[in-house]
Amino acid sequence: MNELNLNERQDRVDRLQLAALAGLMLIGTMFVYSATLTNGSAGGLPWYDQIWVRQIIWYTLGLGGAVAICLVDYHTLARWSFVVYGLMILCLVAVLIPHIGQTHGWGARRWIDLPFFQFQPSEFAKLAFILAAANFLSRPPDELTQPGVFWKGMGLMMLPFALILKEPDLGSALVLLPTGVMMMLVAGTPKRNLIQLGAVVGILGVLVLADVLFAPRALQIKMQDYQRQRLLVYFGIDFADRGATPEERAKAQRLRADKSYQVTQALISVGSGGLAGKGWCKGNQTALGYLPAGAAHNDFIFSVIAEEEGFVGSLVVLTLYAVILFSGLRIAGQARDRLGKLVAVGVVTLIFSHVFVNIGMNIRIVPVTGIPLPLLSYGGSSVLCSLIALGLMQNVYIHRRGY
Repeated sequence: MNELNLNERQDRVDRLQLAALAGLMLIGTMFVYSATLTNGSAGGLPWYDQIWVRQIIWYTLGLGGAVAICLVDYHTLARWSFVVYGLMILCLVAVLIPHIGQTHGWGARRWIDLPFFQFQPSEFAKLAFILAAANFLSRPPDELTQPGVFWKGMGLMMLPFALILKEPDLGSALVLLPTGVMMMLVAGTPKRNLIQLGAVVGILGVLVLADVLFAPRALQIKMQDYQRQRLLVYFGIDFADRGATPEERAKAQRLRADKSYQVTQALISVGSGGLAGKGWCKGNQTALGYLPAGAAHNDFIFSVIAEEEGFVGSLVVLTLYAVILFSGLRIAGQARDRLGKLVAVGVVTLIFSHVFVNIGMNIRIVPVTGIPLPLLSYGGSSVLCSLIALGLMQNVYIHRRGY
């Protein structure tokens, strides 16, 4: 009887995390609907081609993928991790090739068009990296003290980082860093190595910012114009060069106003919601097109929620994310081995990084980077990967006890 009860406990999923997940998917459907229909941008489309209906389809497919992941012991998945990692590296290389990788008018080459799906390799590469890094770092702790192991782990992280940065997709590349570093820290990598790594990254970051913000244009590091403009907007730096003519300065001011428009309107949306908001589908910023239609249901979905449901609605969203993250930490603590713990920690760090950066750019505490808000922003690759990542965490929970 005791063995039977133990097996029943083994198969039980984390119901609290699943409840929070269901709440986020419901909110995501509601506000993708609000963001796309209240401004009339999708009013002429048939119901089955509406963006909110597509979001439900992605939720369904993602849940199917998560269930499939849970049916296979994560140890079996880990044995194939380097194969999947290698395939994702090939996809990241392929997306950089003209006529294979597509820009869809955004300037960055991030997508591979499939018959029914715009495949974004960078999203799936994050999952492949977590599984491969967890497999690599789950070796005996004594081996992690060897310099060669540390540098191999760094290479495992920096290869997809460099390829995603080349697209360019700075936001998706950057979230790999805290994910990889946290996994190395939990695995037992010597702290002195991580401190040295942090110091080098910090110094390089300061030097890059100083170059972008203050160096003469001829001496600036090569960077996409939109990336430099986002940094200038965030730090409040004038777009005009030193010694610019009045005409050039006026043109630079108009460009700055144009490039800061989205984030300004997002901040207005968040602030105008007040305590309880204006009501579902009653947000003026979205309905009147001040919050651009192409961004409202994607990167700035949190602004739509904040305007229509106010501080209370925003707090509900943050609470649901907190439930998912803290239950993920609990899953990591209950994992039966180092591999499971590292998988759970990697997923928690990745989701936290996305939530922090996306909401941060909506309220202007971080620069705009184009990172989606997990489970709420519209997007096939993002939704699929978020749900599969949570499926990985549930997998660790299901197999948390030894056989």
